[in-house]
Amino acid sequence: MSARSARDLILPRVASGDPRAVDDCIDRFGALVWSMTLRMEKDRDIAEDMVQEIFLAIWKSADRYDPERASESTFIATIARRKLIDSRRKADRKPRTESIDQVEIGASDESLQRVDISDEASRAARALQQLKPEQRRVLLLSIQDGLSHSQIAEVTQLPLGTVKSHVRRGLERVARMLEVPSAGRTEEVSS
Repeated sequence: MSARSARDLILPRVASGDPRAVDDCIDRFGALVWSMTLRMEKDRDIAEDMVQEIFLAIWKSADRYDPERASESTFIATIARRKLIDSRRKADRKPRTESIDQVEIGASDESLQRVDISDEASRAARALQQLKPEQRRVLLLSIQDGLSHSQIAEVTQLPLGTVKSHVRRGLERVARMLEVPSAGRTEEVSS
């Protein structure tokens, strides 16, 4: 790493307690953190709280940053991704309550649609599990975390062309596995 690029690093300055580094960090990486957060959380108020939590985690972890292992954007994206996934898991564990007045007896179209979506999600999860580990990881980074091909290449240290191939082939294979076989069709999908 050149002397100039070492001076351009923000995380070591954050770790050392430089008060301007915090503002510089938000200026440089705020858009990245905000876009990742909005992909996973549509409620803007909750998203704003999450961005604050992510930057707090970044400041607490800044001393662990190693420029030899990853770029600052990769380090920050990894922290943001972990915080967002933790938040999603926590929200999923929280029981959802409805007023007794809102509960309808009998199956509505909406509840049937939720069952269909749940079934499709289960089938998709099973299909993803059948992919090669590298393909599955790349697809999950793309679909769940909303990372671009170049961001995935940076995070996984894979060549950009390999990332694109994994995404394309993985999606094609999952799509084939999710096809509903027509009557009399029992062929096995392989890749």
